[in-house]
Amino acid sequence: MAEYQNTTVSSGEMTQRFIEFVMMQAQNAAFVLGQIPHPQTGKADVNLEMAQLLIDQLVMIQEKTKGNLNSDESRILAQTVSNLQMLFVEAAQEKSSTAAETRPVEPQKAEPPKAESRQPEQAASEQTDADGKKKFVKSYGS
Repeated sequence: MAEYQNTTVSSGEMTQRFIEFVMMQAQNAAFVLGQIPHPQTGKADVNLEMAQLLIDQLVMIQEKTKGNLNSDESRILAQTVSNLQMLFVEAAQEKSSTAAETRPVEPQKAEPPKAESRQPEQAASEQTDADGKKKFVKSYGS
């Protein structure tokens, strides 16, 4: 049976591990934000959903460890989160501007007026189809 080995870790070593953890998360976020090219393809791919998840995890660590970090740990974590959030905004703006340039502009469709009722969960409203036919739609209060 494996023995549990109780080793004490110095404060300096824990600080080093924490900073390495923050830097590893930051590197992963920078990779999915397209700041670091893919090693095999050499292309920078942007995955905003994954970047948001990684940044949110660092923000969560920042909130959960508030008051428990030394000044270096706190400063590095705050700067890392701030830098990643700025990179995220830039990547999101760039992605939305390139998406707007590549897709054709379509006129916005007017939404049909919503029927008001005293009991929305049991309401049935009439809507006129493009062909002039009436459609009955039941609303469940959403």
